[in-house]
Amino acid sequence: MMVQNEFLVRVVNVSKDYAFGKQKLQALKNVSLAVLESEFLAIAGPSGSGKSTLLNLIGCIDTPTSGGIYIGDQSTSDKTPDQLADLRAMKIGFIFQTFNLLPVLSAFENVEYPILRSAPDKKKRREQVSQYLELVGVDEFAKHRPNQLSGGQRQRVAIARALITRPSIVLADEPTANLDHKTGGNILELMRRINQEHGTTFIFSTHDPRVIEMAGRVVRLSDGEVVAG
Repeated sequence: MMVQNEFLVRVVNVSKDYAFGKQKLQALKNVSLAVLESEFLAIAGPSGSGKSTLLNLIGCIDTPTSGGIYIGDQSTSDKTPDQLADLRAMKIGFIFQTFNLLPVLSAFENVEYPILRSAPDKKKRREQVSQYLELVGVDEFAKHRPNQLSGGQRQRVAIARALITRPSIVLADEPTANLDHKTGGNILELMRRINQEHGTTFIFSTHDPRVIEMAGRVVRLSDGEVVAG
């Protein structure tokens, strides 16, 4: 009988080194972390603490120098770049502080883009996109391009784009950093509601006190090491 993995993400004794000429920068040092399904988790720390590096490793954007990353029961260590891309596409959504929307596409087209290949039925795909735009409250701006939207509206579109593939995990790298206080608070409330109502796991990289206060659990990093959580 197969035993279901208790954790959605496991980071096991992970270190990450970067080479700058003859010098080596150790961004992470023997970091271990386990994330349960439906968590609302903040990875907190000052600039240079390694939190974005850790998020990139969990998101299979980068690979560790040593140690292991597991998404469900799958190790990322033995996968090819194409296999890691497939794992990202199936399991992980991303939200960035700079939104990373394609400027030549409308809000609708930006959200649709990740599922163009996986959802060939155009009618069903468009219904799905409309559903997610409505979920995040920007359906009335579907035809607008990013430069016609406010920062908060762009971040809502980015959230819809992250959710459209129905990922197990959403990784949010400083998602409130480029938003004013009120808009950032509204975006956080939206993500918390999605977490509670849909069971989506959120992992934040942040130094925003509001994110830290709202998180169900906080893991603190300092100089590449876990110091709390």
